[in-house]
Amino acid sequence: MIITMPPASLDDLMKVEGKAELIGGRIVQYMPTGFLPGRIARRITRSLEDWVASGGQGEVIEDNVGYGLTYPLLSGRESFSPDSSLYTGTLPQNLMRYVTGYPDFAVEVRSENDYGPAANREYADKRVDYFEAGTLVVWDVDPLAKLVKKYISNAPTSAVTFALGDIADAEPAVPGWKVDVASLFV
Repeated sequence: MIITMPPASLDDLMKVEGKAELIGGRIVQYMPTGFLPGRIARRITRSLEDWVASGGQGEVIEDNVGYGLTYPLLSGRESFSPDSSLYTGTLPQNLMRYVTGYPDFAVEVRSENDYGPAANREYADKRVDYFEAGTLVVWDVDPLAKLVKKYISNAPTSAVTFALGDIADAEPAVPGWKVDVASLFV
């Protein structure tokens, strides 16, 4: 006898402790991040908050805040939880709930186990999902190599790489915002 469980929903996801996303009706939980990836995400978030405070548009969303999509993507994904992001849509009426929609700019900072061919494929697949949802720019941040790879929706497989000594941007999603790459890693 085969027992099938109904697919999980965004409401089910709201009840999960820790970082998780809804993909194909399944709740996928993520390991807590290490100190360095967390510090890098926090620095990006802080820089984006400074940009908004100085006149930039949008809401800066920090790690572990979920985005609930209004429809499943081709992959089955129904949510995102980037390490840092910028959102310019309408906030939910109930601010205790997920943000409805997708980030304009999403940052994924690699953790200790996010390296190698399988992890690279997961990151590439997630970028496809971000761009299908409507995200304009995705950063893939590598703490070990001290690199920021910027992918944009109209060239989703071609990265602009920023290294130490470079000034990174998230154009066109975050107009005029720039950050010294070295400041993220020191």
